[in-house]
Amino acid sequence: MATEQLPATTPTRQRSTCGRLQLKASARWLLGRFRYLATLLTERPVSLYAAAVLRIGYGALYLGFLLREFPHRDEIWGPGSPWTPELAKELFGQTGWASVLTLSDNRAYFEACYAMTLVTCALFMLGWRTRLVSVLFAVMVASFHARAIFMTDGGDNLILLMAVYLLFTACGRRWSLDARRSRRRAPSNGEPVATDAGRPKLRAELGDARRTLTTVLHNCAMFVIAAQVCFLYGSAGLYKVQGGTWGNGTALHYVLNLHLFRPWPALSQLADEHTVLIAVAGYLAVLLQVAFPFTLFGKLKYPVLTMLLGMHLGIAVLMGLPLFSGAMIVADAVFLPDRFYRYPAAQWRKWSSGGAEAPAGAGAEGAVVSVPRQSQPDGLASGSRS
Repeated sequence: MATEQLPATTPTRQRSTCGRLQLKASARWLLGRFRYLATLLTERPVSLYAAAVLRIGYGALYLGFLLREFPHRDEIWGPGSPWTPELAKELFGQTGWASVLTLSDNRAYFEACYAMTLVTCALFMLGWRTRLVSVLFAVMVASFHARAIFMTDGGDNLILLMAVYLLFTACGRRWSLDARRSRRRAPSNGEPVATDAGRPKLRAELGDARRTLTTVLHNCAMFVIAAQVCFLYGSAGLYKVQGGTWGNGTALHYVLNLHLFRPWPALSQLADEHTVLIAVAGYLAVLLQVAFPFTLFGKLKYPVLTMLLGMHLGIAVLMGLPLFSGAMIVADAVFLPDRFYRYPAAQWRKWSSGGAEAPAGAGAEGAVVSVPRQSQPDGLASGSRS
C-alpha cells in the first residue's frame, strides 16, 4: 500500500518545494531591488545637470519677463495698479496667499522690491549662494504671482511650482558659481581636508547626515518635478480628448483665429490655409500629450521630446505665449540624462586636445584631479561622490 501511494504524493511534494523556492527567489529579488532603490535614494543625487538647467532656465525666463514688463510694472504690480493693494489683501484673506509687495504702498518700496527681484533672478541663474538665493527667488516669484493673480497664465503657474520645487534640490552643484568655488577650494593633490582634532567623529557623523538628507531631498524633489510634468501633459491631453473640436480636427483652426492670440495675423492666416496639416497637428498634439508619460522609459522619449519642442515653439510664435512655451521647454529638460548634457563638453575637450582621450583623473566638470595611488576610506569616497 505504501509503494502504491508514493507516485501520488511525490509530485505534490516536488511542486510545493518548487513553489517555495520560487517564492524565496522572488522575495530575494524584491529585497535586492528595494536595497538598490534605497541606496540610490540616499547615496547618489540624480540628474544634477538637469537640475542646473532648470535653475538657469527659470531664472533667465523670469528675469526676461520682468525686464519685458519693466515699462508697465506700476500698472501691473505697483501702487498704480487698478487691482489695489487693499483689494489684493482682501483676496488674500480668502485664498491664503501672501505677497511682500502689499506690505507698503510706498512707490520707493515697490521699486526696491522690483530691483531686488531682478538681482535675485540673475544670481539664481548664475548659481551664487544657491541655497539662500533659491529661497529668495521662490518668495519673490510667489509675491509677484499673488499680487496680480488675475493676470497670470499657465506659464506663471508652472514657474511658481518649479521655483518651490527647486528649493529642495541641489541645483547649484553643476554649472554655477558655487560649483566653481567648490572646485577652487578642493585640494589639488587629492588629500583629505584636515578636520578639527577635538571632535572629528562628531563632525564626520554630522557631515554624513547632512549629505544623506540633502541627497534624499534632491532626489525626491526631482521625482516630484518629473511627476508634475507628466500630470500636466496627461491631464491636458485627456481634457482635449473630451472636446468635440479636437475630435473632428478643427480645434487649431479656432485657436489660430482668436484675436487675443494673434501677434502676427498674416502668419496665423497663412498657417490656417493648410487645413489638412492643421488637423494632423491637432491629432498629433493630443497623441503626444496622452502618450508622453508612457514613453519615458525607452528611447522613444527622444523623438517625443523633439516633437514637443516643435509644438511649444509653434505656440510661442503663432499664439504669442513665449513665457508659457519657455517654461514648458525648460521643464522637459528634466527627462534628459546627465550624459546628454556632458556629451557636448566631452566632445569639445576631445576636439580641443586634438583627439586625445581625457586623462583618467578627469572629473565630470573636465577638471583634472591628481588622485593618490593609495585607496581612500569608504566614508571619504562616498562623501566625494555626494
